[in-house]
Amino acid sequence: MTIAKTVLLFILAAAAEIGGAWMVWQAVREGRAWWWAGIGVIALGLYGFVATLQPDAHFGRVLAAYGGVFVAGSLVWGTAVDGFRPDRWDLIGSAICIAGVAVIMFAPRGPAS
Repeated sequence: MTIAKTVLLFILAAAAEIGGAWMVWQAVREGRAWWWAGIGVIALGLYGFVATLQPDAHFGRVLAAYGGVFVAGSLVWGTAVDGFRPDRWDLIGSAICIAGVAVIMFAPRGPAS
């Protein structure tokens, strides 16, 4: 259950952060209405709250692992929403990042960690 909760929260955090950043990008770089940036800023703030719901109590661990989720999620978002086509190096790098997430979040640890 903890693994499923962790994965779900990482997906929600990625949607909030990447979606929020994309909306700001759209307003600033693509000429969308100013309120796109406002909604993006709200989504970015929501990301910060979602991260606090992770079962692991260590800020550094959660945010370090989320960095890998962000890398992979950004490629997925770019492909699904923005027409980006990752090359094999993007995909290999993303897979390495997700492997790092798994090691950081799910490696067996003793009670002192």
